[in-house]
Amino acid sequence: MTGRFADYQFGIYFDALNGTTSDFPMDHSTLERGAMAALPPSLRSYVAGGAGDESTQRRNVEAFSRWGLVPRMLVGAEQRDTSVTLWGTTFPGPIFMAPVGVVGLVTDHGDIAVARAAAETGVPAMFSTLMEDPLEDVIGHAGATPSFFQLYTPRDRDLAASLVERAEKAGYRAIAVTLDTWIPGWRPRDLTSGSFPQLRGHALANYTSDPVFHRLAEGRDTVRTWAEIFGNPLSWQDLAWLRSLTKLPIVLKGISHPDDARRAVDAGVDGVYCSNHGGRQANGGLSALELLPDVVQACGDVPVLFDSGVRSGSDVVKAIGLGATMVGIGRPYVYGLALGGVPGLVHVLRMLLAEADLLMAVNGYPDFAAVRANTRRAR
Repeated sequence: MTGRFADYQFGIYFDALNGTTSDFPMDHSTLERGAMAALPPSLRSYVAGGAGDESTQRRNVEAFSRWGLVPRMLVGAEQRDTSVTLWGTTFPGPIFMAPVGVVGLVTDHGDIAVARAAAETGVPAMFSTLMEDPLEDVIGHAGATPSFFQLYTPRDRDLAASLVERAEKAGYRAIAVTLDTWIPGWRPRDLTSGSFPQLRGHALANYTSDPVFHRLAEGRDTVRTWAEIFGNPLSWQDLAWLRSLTKLPIVLKGISHPDDARRAVDAGVDGVYCSNHGGRQANGGLSALELLPDVVQACGDVPVLFDSGVRSGSDVVKAIGLGATMVGIGRPYVYGLALGGVPGLVHVLRMLLAEADLLMAVNGYPDFAAVRANTRRAR
């Protein structure tokens, strides 16, 4: 892709010349305020809240200000390559939609809405195990845009194998195993509102549509069965078993220490996902961005996905500059969906891509190699 995302802003300007201004915000703060007003209180706390006093969540966002980009002039960056190749597939841009467990509740059939936005923009989505529609019903709406499946590994190995097998058979292109959410973190906003959608029977469609889960839950309460088997605190010894379940690329989500990254690579994983769950799981930690460079160095040629704290196109470029292969968008795309359904979500994705593309143009970066050569820690 050669610098076409920037065209989105010109469409907005030309529409304004004809008397039509956008219905959606152009900055994250206004987007967030609008989404908070649109979401019901229970989802508001679940989507926007974090662990503890949310200092890690804030640090995720603030960390981007401690890195800067050095402009390079007279290099003719009129043509820009924003494409990324991951596991043999080339994507036009460097972002993907990170898994969000309640996105199915943000609007009617929210997971399907995410897939439709992926089809319209070419931005891939990583779908959570916690979906409101079964994974088989969702992926077809993504069209030609590849989809990934995020696995919360259940305690029952037969159920884990069934979920992975279903995802592979349905056409998902990779399995991202989340490591840091086998038990919920301390989330004051959710505790205050009593918001735990899954305990109310929501976002469990991948379980209730699964034959193994049907067997486990036979004659028992569905939600109680789910709660008892949801979280499996995996160990390094489990990686060989996970590898045996599928031929798809396996990504470990939640890796933040370079020693863990090296061990994962040595174990043969196909990708490492540097993330602290957006600050939702553990408070008091460093930002994911601060940890990203060491993780990238430890991974060598193995791709590194990244999320946590990304709020703008410039954040995307900085994360790429620190070595991320692709950058996950979380809360911003959920806010777009809450505010305007599929059109609102599509706007947020195009806005982020346009800003990133324009930043590369103005700074004189024809490709991501130039971005990485000119990313500096602020003094």
